[in-house]
Amino acid sequence: MKKSIITLLIVMAMLRSYAIEGMYLPLLLKQLNEKEMQSMGMKLTAEDIYSVNRSSLKDAIVIFGRGCTGEVISTEGLVLTNHHCGYGAIQRHSSLARDYLTDGFWAMNRNEELPNQGLTVTFLVSMDNVTSRVLQGVSDDMTERKRDSVVRLNTRKIEKLAADSSGLTAQIRPFYYGNEYYLFLSETFRDVRLVGAPPSNIGKFGGDTDNWMWPRHTGDFAVFRIYADRNNKPADYSTENVPYKPKYHFPISLRGVEKGDFSMVFGYPGTTRQYLPSIAVENITGLLNPVAVKLRDRRLNTFSAAMNADKEVRIKYSAKHANIANGWKKMIGESKGIDRIKAVNRKREFENRFQAWASEALAGREQFRGIVPEFSRFHAQLKPLSLARTYINEAALGVELLRFALQFEELVKASGGKKQTDEAVQKILNRLLTSSAEFFKNYHQPIDRQLMEELLEIYARESDKAFVPESMQRILARNKNSFKALTASVFDKTIFASQSKLETMLKSYKPTQVTILTKDPAYILATEFNVFLSEIITPETRQIESKLDSLQRVYVQGLMAMQPEKRFYPDANSTLRVSYGAVDDYLPMDAVHYRHYTTIEGIMEKENPDIYDYVVEPKLKQLYLTKDYGRYADKNGQLRTCFIASNHTTGGNSGSPVINANGHLVGINFDRNWEGTMSDLMYDSDMCRNISIDIRYCLFVIDKFAGATHLINEMTIVE
Repeated sequence: MKKSIITLLIVMAMLRSYAIEGMYLPLLLKQLNEKEMQSMGMKLTAEDIYSVNRSSLKDAIVIFGRGCTGEVISTEGLVLTNHHCGYGAIQRHSSLARDYLTDGFWAMNRNEELPNQGLTVTFLVSMDNVTSRVLQGVSDDMTERKRDSVVRLNTRKIEKLAADSSGLTAQIRPFYYGNEYYLFLSETFRDVRLVGAPPSNIGKFGGDTDNWMWPRHTGDFAVFRIYADRNNKPADYSTENVPYKPKYHFPISLRGVEKGDFSMVFGYPGTTRQYLPSIAVENITGLLNPVAVKLRDRRLNTFSAAMNADKEVRIKYSAKHANIANGWKKMIGESKGIDRIKAVNRKREFENRFQAWASEALAGREQFRGIVPEFSRFHAQLKPLSLARTYINEAALGVELLRFALQFEELVKASGGKKQTDEAVQKILNRLLTSSAEFFKNYHQPIDRQLMEELLEIYARESDKAFVPESMQRILARNKNSFKALTASVFDKTIFASQSKLETMLKSYKPTQVTILTKDPAYILATEFNVFLSEIITPETRQIESKLDSLQRVYVQGLMAMQPEKRFYPDANSTLRVSYGAVDDYLPMDAVHYRHYTTIEGIMEKENPDIYDYVVEPKLKQLYLTKDYGRYADKNGQLRTCFIASNHTTGGNSGSPVINANGHLVGINFDRNWEGTMSDLMYDSDMCRNISIDIRYCLFVIDKFAGATHLINEMTIVE
């Protein structure tokens, strides 16, 4: 019995070792990760993943839009990403007459592919460690201000030289809070066209209820195509452009994945903060998250009621609702997760050990001795400012009208500027006419009126009274503190509530008419809130955060000195990273065991025709009833929909390829499990799982459901 228990413990330890924390720079895989990855079953080399000398996996990875990842899957520039990453593009092409959100969209030939103004994809060409060059001239006795000045000057010189010599975009990014610096050369393509998207009842199945949750049955994918000029170079949209010829594209495996299989995610994770001290984590999860959650909850309830009552409103507000809900639910899960794993206490205990280590009378440790107390002092100063910023952003600027009015500050400044030319003012007017059309296309005033009344009442009651605008106080004083009257006095008198009046004014605007804007009640209220942000909260916050960043830089140096055998990885900062682990299940709570994959059976079990998020497409149901899964079924004849693995991911990894041991595409990452959302602040190998659509379900929808078999024929399929 004793021997079997020991054996079980060894097996469990081995399984846990497949949950690898960290998001690693592909440039460093050879020295840091290659052997471990291969011991877990990977058949590739570090050079296969990242190379500047030949084509490699990195040449098929793109930054999609402004914050997602995509992967190239054909020699004709076909790109996969998430449905929610392409949601804005799909929505902009949608109307009551052509509701691509509800019905889906499939281009059956190249001429039907839809252009998307402003949508880009960016390829990384190379990355390089330039720390010594960036820190040239920096000394330990410098003030932080002088150090920053030297770093900025060096950075600009290096970037300019690299851009001029390569013809590429050059950007240097700091790592470990400025202990290291890397130069990234990239190429951006500006003609990206929508090729296909499933109906929302597939691409967003489960909606906000299932968001961040497992088990999941969401077909969260969309298909785009990159176009280039005749020389395969980036170009603005043109009918003369041709499909981009990539350096590499992913082969797609139909073999699927099983528990324990090696899994790798390759993409652009946005932001993690693994090295924050305990007091910072406590402020985020115990104070700021709950405030933001409460205010977003109010907005979401108002959106939902209006969307459920009116199909046109649903189209207008679907993307807005999804964006707000995504962060809302993530913050709830993050706070719960941090509390569950007792992260704040664990960090405090570690900080006590760090202080004890730093206090030892050994040379080189002096600079680390006062860091933890300084963290406490500066975060205490930051706390009220962060809270005030949260209330303004989530409550005051949660009112769409006020956010829109702020866009006109540039015109007001230009109208009073003696050096501004008529041409410069006209450019601003043209931009505002464009943004006005975009704003009103997706705006429903009754929602915003209700939210102004409700959100500003919460703001006045709960936020710091020093940050309540004077105009708001005056209107309330005249109207017996009625927020209904406050809302009416703004909406009934502002020019920003009427598209026709606003656009008429813009088309005939002269700088001498600036008082139309400066005396507008919405503009006055919006700019007063913005003054609090721009002239008080933000400058003071930056001063404190600058000191905290300096402390963090030295703290990370200390962590590395204290733990020389530990493998450190830099926080995510929207640069290309590799995370790896294994396909795995997990136990979220007592007596609950979640399997590592889901099937189409679960879609039918969740079906509810009375709830929009759980409506099942009739054709999908028919394919299920006839078991017409084609070659996309697993060995048991089931159609798998999604799977989970222990890859460390975060926002920005949406759309990232999930790659098997042979370098083949097996899934598209789209989410994390709710129990693991605290991984941005502290990773938990037992709970943190990334959620991906099984690539076979994606292909099944393209082929059997949509009939877009011509797209399948473009791909390299591995049976």
